[in-house]
Amino acid sequence: MADVLSQSEIDALLSALSAGELEPEELPKEEEKQKVKVYDFRSPQKFSKEHIRALEVIHDNFARIISNYLTAQIRRNTKVKIETVEQITYEEFIHSVPNPTIMMVFKMIPLNGSVLFEMNPTFSFKIIDILLGGSGDKVHVNKEFTDIDKNIIYKIGSGIIANLKLAWEDVLSIDTEIETLDTNPALNQTLAPNEAVALITFSAEIGDNNTFLHLCIPYLSIEKFLDKLIMQNWFRAEDSSDNDIAHENIRHGIDEVTVNVEAELGKTSILVDDFLKLTQGDVLMLNEKVTEPIKVYIEDELCYCAKPGTIGKKVGVSILDTIRKDVEGDE
Repeated sequence: MADVLSQSEIDALLSALSAGELEPEELPKEEEKQKVKVYDFRSPQKFSKEHIRALEVIHDNFARIISNYLTAQIRRNTKVKIETVEQITYEEFIHSVPNPTIMMVFKMIPLNGSVLFEMNPTFSFKIIDILLGGSGDKVHVNKEFTDIDKNIIYKIGSGIIANLKLAWEDVLSIDTEIETLDTNPALNQTLAPNEAVALITFSAEIGDNNTFLHLCIPYLSIEKFLDKLIMQNWFRAEDSSDNDIAHENIRHGIDEVTVNVEAELGKTSILVDDFLKLTQGDVLMLNEKVTEPIKVYIEDELCYCAKPGTIGKKVGVSILDTIRKDVEGDE
């Protein structure tokens, strides 16, 4: 860092410049320092900050969904919230996972490859204990997972993974398909050690205990759909051409609607015997006066008041008023 000049030193320099005793080129200059940013080629940053932010928003909604799901399944108040979203290598993720644990490998169609969902032993055994009638108070359980344990937690894990469809529906339409359930993470070789992954960490609070869940999404799986993770695209308005097409389709659909329209001049009642004796020229007296408007029905619903007349050589009606039954009903 350059030395800070006192006021007396500044005055001396200005005086020397004014007297010509010192040329401007002779003033000491601060050495230019080149900023260097460290970059690890073994762990390239493939997810941008925008992608990470989008994943955080999507899975924050996912956390709320599975909170309700777990609460309903185990009949205990469960709070799940997202903690971090970060990019690491697959090797770093595997080394951070305990052994044994519950590692579910599944597909997110149409994404490529496999996605991993890890439920640590504390969470898994707590869920199993509650579902088997226990209190779920045991925090640390040091044992291997039995086949019964795996079957129980498999159903819970499958339900959690299935809820990803709801969390992603506004971004991408996906389907989930469970492939395997492993308890030894070291045996899982679905990805290369240096492959970049997005690691999403959730905290699950059941009672007084906090445990963690991890969702590991490989970069290769989501690479073709990175444009879906640009949040500006979620709120982008449609092109005017698309709007014009939509309006034309709506108008065209309305044009093809056929409805039954009836204009009622009035009503009367006669005996069947009189009806059978009717001949041309007979007159029937209706219950409406000539000066009163007639009723117009649309699909048997009274909608308008009108007056009869002619349109060219055809008989027609002229609409006088609209009958708003819904308004009258509200009043």
